[in-house]
Amino acid sequence: MESIQNQVAIVTGGCSGIGFAVATAFADEGAQVAILDHDAKGIEQARSELGDQATFHQTDIASESSVQEAVAAVISKHGQIDIVVNAAGITGKTGAPIVDIELADFRKVYEVNLQGSFLIAKTVLPYMVERNYGRVLLVASIAGKEGNAGMASYSATKAGVIGLAKSIGKEYAETGVTINSLAPAVVKTPIHDTIPEEQIDYMTSKIPMQRCGTLPEIVAAIRFIVSPENSFTTGFCYDLSGGRATY
Repeated sequence: MESIQNQVAIVTGGCSGIGFAVATAFADEGAQVAILDHDAKGIEQARSELGDQATFHQTDIASESSVQEAVAAVISKHGQIDIVVNAAGITGKTGAPIVDIELADFRKVYEVNLQGSFLIAKTVLPYMVERNYGRVLLVASIAGKEGNAGMASYSATKAGVIGLAKSIGKEYAETGVTINSLAPAVVKTPIHDTIPEEQIDYMTSKIPMQRCGTLPEIVAAIRFIVSPENSFTTGFCYDLSGGRATY
């Protein structure tokens, strides 16, 4: 694939899990990486590992002003944004039926997963359109396509992320900017340490390969999706599900 060296890439949720793996791979390839994350301790840990390979912006992805401030800082430093990978996300309460989920918990998952996707896309797109080039990837989940029992908040908001990418992909189809989503099945990351083991077993049992995905596998898929060569696909949801996805 054509190199992304010197391209400017924003990675949200970039201090752990999928986001950190992607940010590290991009930085190793020579991209100018800006990590947006809310976790101050996570930022310090990621900075200790990446050093000056990335810049760090403590950002509340659910806050419009916080997202705008972070994106403005990236523009001020680099003058452009070529790639956005929105990996920020939370699961909320899991292993529970909807009647046991408080509205406040649902609202928090919505604000981070769906509202955050909306805000980062809305904020970066004008800068990409100005240059007639950009790659936006919103990380969703197979739960958004099929629904996971016991994960109503997560499943519903990730379905929204898929719909959002489909909609705005069509809106910007003639601009040189592509907007896609990715629906992984369960991938072993720190976020899954917050999920009960029986919930992980339930999700893994639905995967024909009978295993979790790995971070190198998801990074490779994301690297292709945001590559310059991948220029004729937009508004699409890529599956990375070990055979689980059926549509």
